[in-house]
Amino acid sequence: MSEDIKNAISDLGQTFNEFKKVNDERLENIEKGESTAANEEKLAKIEAKLDSYEEMNQKLTTAAANAEQIKEQVSKIETMVTRPDSGFESKQVDEYLNAFDRYCRKGLEGLQPDEKKALTVSNDSTGGYLAPPEYVKELLKTVTEISPIRSIAKVRSTGARSIQVPKRDGQFAAQWVSESGTRSETTGWTVGLEEIPAHEMYALVDISEQDLEDTVFDLEAEMQSEFAEQFAKAEGTAFVSGDSVGKPHGFMDHSGVGHVVSGDANEITADGLISLVHNVKSDYSKNGTFVFNRTSLAKIRKLKDTAGQYVFQAGMSLQGGVTNTILGMPYVEATDMPSEGTNTFPVAYGDFRRGYMIVDRVNLAVLRDPFTQATTGNVRYIARKRVGGQVIQKEAISKLKCST
Repeated sequence: MSEDIKNAISDLGQTFNEFKKVNDERLENIEKGESTAANEEKLAKIEAKLDSYEEMNQKLTTAAANAEQIKEQVSKIETMVTRPDSGFESKQVDEYLNAFDRYCRKGLEGLQPDEKKALTVSNDSTGGYLAPPEYVKELLKTVTEISPIRSIAKVRSTGARSIQVPKRDGQFAAQWVSESGTRSETTGWTVGLEEIPAHEMYALVDISEQDLEDTVFDLEAEMQSEFAEQFAKAEGTAFVSGDSVGKPHGFMDHSGVGHVVSGDANEITADGLISLVHNVKSDYSKNGTFVFNRTSLAKIRKLKDTAGQYVFQAGMSLQGGVTNTILGMPYVEATDMPSEGTNTFPVAYGDFRRGYMIVDRVNLAVLRDPFTQATTGNVRYIARKRVGGQVIQKEAISKLKCST
């Protein structure tokens, strides 16, 4: 390992320690009611430095592989051009290798005019047609972020258009009575039904028959994957914020779900998170889970409780079943949760398995229709899914509101 790399790694460790120190000072100033502007400015500079080292880390990761690839390419070229029947003279070999070496280090713009002549694949008529580019049969796709509410909610299947779940709406209260006292009926116990309808979503794609015949990809399989991914994204959004109009009713949109305030008009606070945990009954909190987006997680990692402990704790061993926690509770990142801001609800907490139910009526079904668009030479793919979801126990879930 070079001395520069060793110094960089050492500096990276010192930078991260400085980050924790400055963040601790920022939290102390918040508790004292003093300005944190200087701390925020320092943190921004330190975070920028940490980001710059992340770029170096990625380059170091790929450097070894790239070096081996270039070394292998040069070795092949040397073997080929130095053969007795290759048609190259010793001088030509040296010129070609020097040009190739400079090209690898500086790119085409770093070559001299004479050196560019040694590389003739850029000219089709002088050999370019004999050196076609490699076509990689791998489709580059951006990441689709999905809110994983299914992983924490209660999920059941049905063969009907909806399900009805009986629930207790009211309770009677037990009364004390003397030995000879008069006993009257205790009223208040009532029941009701919670109905969860199965809503439908769809996607429709036309693909030409020639494209299906000639493409190097399995487009039908690719469409199946795309349908599944986009449906998962759509239902995840609905489970969080759906308004129940033709779609599932999200727990964030449910007016019956209670909330606590963070104590700050625009931010999540440690005290707010503690209040949130204690805003649901203990029995629900035994299986409680936090839900927030990635931006909120970055803010929460900096928070400390009144005892000076960070509310975020890193898990020691994923193999042992220990995961990262907030106040000792697990969390999931849901991209559809709102970020911090005035009167927003960036965090939800509760026992979602008892508080929210997802109902599957029809799992992903894809119809291949070669007839409807036959006159235009297309095959139509129609995908559909029927799913419902809504809060079934509102007291099991609570929200954190950015407010004083």
